[in-house]
Amino acid sequence: MADHRAADTLRHRMTDAPPLVPTRCPASRLYLRVKHGCDRVAALVALLLLLPLLVVLAWLVRRDGHPALFRQTRAGQHGRPFQLYKFRTMRADVDPFGDSPQSGDDPRITPIGRWLRETSLDELPQLINVLRGEMSLVGPRPLYLQQMAEWTPRQRARLLVRPGLTGLAQVRGRGRLTIEEKLEWDVRYVETVSLATDLRIIWETLRGLWRRSDIYEVRYSATRVRRSGDQPPP
Repeated sequence: MADHRAADTLRHRMTDAPPLVPTRCPASRLYLRVKHGCDRVAALVALLLLLPLLVVLAWLVRRDGHPALFRQTRAGQHGRPFQLYKFRTMRADVDPFGDSPQSGDDPRITPIGRWLRETSLDELPQLINVLRGEMSLVGPRPLYLQQMAEWTPRQRARLLVRPGLTGLAQVRGRGRLTIEEKLEWDVRYVETVSLATDLRIIWETLRGLWRRSDIYEVRYSATRVRRSGDQPPP
């Protein structure tokens, strides 16, 4: 069923017809419940095993004179807000809703923050979000609440599942993709979610981490609209 829906979506896109709008996640309720339980068990085990590393990373961030954790409200499943956790990688005095860095030379990034970003270790505190049931190991990345008003009905279908530590957009280009392309990959994940899809995404994520590829955002949007909603000058 999921494969047929994905094929229909691609056919609509090729013929310039309006793409299908998923109204529910096609994965079985049993799979989603099992996935949720496995996510929480895996997060608990990972947090226990990684506790010494987490303590060291927190100390390294605080050594630069900044709070160790960065907290920000993001959109969860069905648009419910939750507090996302990350290790802080940028100075505490910068706009938390500003444009994403396009290189490791961005002056807003702290020295330890650059390394954390390029190894993706800054995302490890989100295991707490997974343990709390706010996120999954695999799913669309959680975005800002303000962005939901800008999405089309099809793009809002990404909210049918829990956001994830990694997702289809992250293994299909990550920083090379515009927000429109990321949202489309997120919806395709909703259309095709399965155990095989999740395992493939986890495997490809691990390969990508080893290569440290596509870390920084090249271009936010195909329409050049910034996150704040302001149109940049010509």
